[in-house]
Amino acid sequence: MAVVLARDLKDGEVLRVGVAMPVVEAAVRLAHLMHGPSMELIFLGVRMNVAHLHSLPMPAFGWDRRVVRWAESYSDTGHRFDRVKDWHNHVFFIGGVQVDPYGNTNLIGVGPDYHHLRFRGPGSVGTPTLSTHVGRYYIVFNSHTPRLFVERCDYISAYGWGTGGVDARRRLGLPGGGPQYCVTPLCVMDFAEDTKRLRLRSLHPGVSEMEVRTQTGFALPTTAALPTTDPPSAEELHVLRTRVDPGGFLRR
Repeated sequence: MAVVLARDLKDGEVLRVGVAMPVVEAAVRLAHLMHGPSMELIFLGVRMNVAHLHSLPMPAFGWDRRVVRWAESYSDTGHRFDRVKDWHNHVFFIGGVQVDPYGNTNLIGVGPDYHHLRFRGPGSVGTPTLSTHVGRYYIVFNSHTPRLFVERCDYISAYGWGTGGVDARRRLGLPGGGPQYCVTPLCVMDFAEDTKRLRLRSLHPGVSEMEVRTQTGFALPTTAALPTTDPPSAEELHVLRTRVDPGGFLRR
């Protein structure tokens, strides 16, 4: 998952990572070390460029304040929203407790009664602002089940493509580019150009199409040819294991 995300990130971009997303943090560090020396990494207010470091030992996640020792600057107020209109070069990453066929995500909770939720999520935090303005964002889940992939979210904390259509965001005046991919332990999904509905883009090695469909709570179209996700290269694994995560934290 980290390699899939890392390969899609471009040098010079500003990569904004929220709390409790270790796979995403590994991905942006891998991209930064492999091909993005001019990337800016922002982990919950901690801004850094660490391409010059031999390794960045785990745990040094964005919610671990020890990461400040490598920071170029940091802010205790978390995400900064100054110059938000210039965020076309910014990239964000979103998790959630639900996602629907059009990439709308829910961080609020599950249940019909907001005052008596069956499950309470962490809340929207800064997700609505970031997902509205960044040039693109990625939906990243650490599991893939019908409980997460639902026909309709109980609540929407980040608006993806609404009810579908290429103009879904434009109709609401949302300036950002919207969700790019949804990456899970089973597959990579993208959004069909015309409908903006999630579809299968690739299957991770060893995963069957039937397994993905069984674990998804809505119908999932596919691209014309459904390939296997390219596995990590030897160099990518070496950088992950020796510079990004030398302690093997993500493999425990």
